[in-house]
Amino acid sequence: MENPLLLFPQLNVSASKDKPCYKVMKSVIKEEPHKASKPGAKQKRNRLSLLLQKPEFHEGDHLGKPGNLTKAASVSPEEAVKWGESFDKLLSEKAGLDAFTKFLKTEFSEENIEFWIACEDYKKSKSAHELLPKAKTIYETFIQKDAPKEVNLDFHTKEVTSRSIGHPLRSTFDAAQSTVYRLMEQDSYPRFLSSAPYLSLLQGRAPARARLRRRSRSFTINDFQVARPDFTL
Repeated sequence: MENPLLLFPQLNVSASKDKPCYKVMKSVIKEEPHKASKPGAKQKRNRLSLLLQKPEFHEGDHLGKPGNLTKAASVSPEEAVKWGESFDKLLSEKAGLDAFTKFLKTEFSEENIEFWIACEDYKKSKSAHELLPKAKTIYETFIQKDAPKEVNLDFHTKEVTSRSIGHPLRSTFDAAQSTVYRLMEQDSYPRFLSSAPYLSLLQGRAPARARLRRRSRSFTINDFQVARPDFTL
């Protein structure tokens, strides 16, 4: 029996045309599920991006941060009274330092206490090799012009500190630290002692959650010199 394809050659042509057409359709069918999965993956990425932008994922990102400040709720009234005796006594106790740092955060001026803490850590360096990288970090974070957490220093103190960064000593930041300390003592500390959270601690109550307020006007170096004309650096 003769091959029907020889008798009817058009069948062979049709078959050859259908075969590539089948391949194309098969390729499209395979690609469709892949394309359908893309929107889902894109939506997941978008949700993850939005989640990472939430503020709670970035809280506490501070240089020299002292820790969670809610621990101040366990402070006794007797201990809180001691904080009012002197600014030095407040900072010498961890609970006092935490409570004061939390207060500065409500005024958006926590860079002052963070700088003071960083200087305290710097002076505890065990070797000269540790001083240079720490000094550069402190300078770039708190002192140089347009630093991300620039503190309020007079021109002379800033210049003296800048010149010693290349060969830092343990005393490199002493003048700058003392200046910031006095500014906090004269400006922020009195407001802390009259704040609602501190008064609550004196009465033995857990401090209420402080509301954020706009940055208050702090003393500048010039203000401080007017108030105390005998002040010299």
